[in-house]
Amino acid sequence: MTEQENQNGSNGRVPNLLRQAWRTTSVPVTAVLLAALIGAIILAVSGANPIEAYAALIKGSFGGMPAFGRTLEKATPLVFSGLAVAFAFKAGLFNIGAQGQLLFGAIIAAYVGFNIEGLPAVIHAPLALLAGAAAGALFGALPGALKTYTGAHEVITTIMLNFVAINITDYLANGPWKDASPGNIVARTPKIFESAEIPVIGSIPLGFVIGVAVAGLTWWLLWRTTVGYEIRTVGLNPHAAQYAGIRVAFTVILTMTLSGLLAGIGGAIETQGVVGRFQPGFNANLGFDGITIALLGKTHPIGVIPAALLVGAMKAGASQMQFDAGVAKEIVDVVQALILFFVAADMIVRWIIRSRATDEEKITLSTGWGG
Repeated sequence: MTEQENQNGSNGRVPNLLRQAWRTTSVPVTAVLLAALIGAIILAVSGANPIEAYAALIKGSFGGMPAFGRTLEKATPLVFSGLAVAFAFKAGLFNIGAQGQLLFGAIIAAYVGFNIEGLPAVIHAPLALLAGAAAGALFGALPGALKTYTGAHEVITTIMLNFVAINITDYLANGPWKDASPGNIVARTPKIFESAEIPVIGSIPLGFVIGVAVAGLTWWLLWRTTVGYEIRTVGLNPHAAQYAGIRVAFTVILTMTLSGLLAGIGGAIETQGVVGRFQPGFNANLGFDGITIALLGKTHPIGVIPAALLVGAMKAGASQMQFDAGVAKEIVDVVQALILFFVAADMIVRWIIRSRATDEEKITLSTGWGG
């Protein structure tokens, strides 16, 4: 091959990469822009200045290292809940139970953090983190087993198990594991020991660094291992996977277990790196936000990171927007809901940008393999 042909081939790869990048990001980017536009209209109708409001939002989330640190702090549990939902999607499963799995991870990590004394930080913090991960994994395995052995749909079982998790953790935080400090009347666990805390390095939470590493590990597992190949094959066609010798039932349980493990890590890091204890309400909706994160990130482990950063920035800057522009912080929830709507109803977005979805971009919510 001549030097001219090599140059032509290199020049041809660049437009192809750009086209591929656009196909990958066009729908989520357009969804965010549409949500921001409609949010601006809502702000204007309510009497606020949209430009001033969005400027305050950006200032509160990226206006200096402390603000950026708050954004990373808010994004950290969202990375894990998004990974949990996205991972289940790869096997054609819709895990709506990330909230319950995250809660169990959070409270078990808190128990290990306040109940075991005298351990060095190098042992105590990882031990609490692993305990939270195990709790989330066990709570995730349950709907996987129910689907495998009874045919119960994971959407229904995970929704119901969320309520089980909420009530059990509320009972523990207001009962046997309640903080018995004098004068305390709040339902919460005791504060974890300093040795169990996940530190902040400068303004960067170590938990976010762990989240990025776990996202990379998740990508490697899905696309560079036999287990990941089997998970993706089951998601694409469970009947063909079974015919090819893949243990479909085992793969479903394994996928839900690992999905729960990811959510459990998110809850543990929220306890160890942010709150310092378990307190009902502090973890509200973090698991449910994972659905938004997973869809916005195109159910890709690496795509989950910028999606979590976006939503984390919205949460971190909401208070600044409220103070500077006099806007109710619930407007941020409205914009987030609009993003989810446009990403889920991607036919609307694709019609606007005149784009077609490839088979790989389509999301299957359920395998239906058990029928």
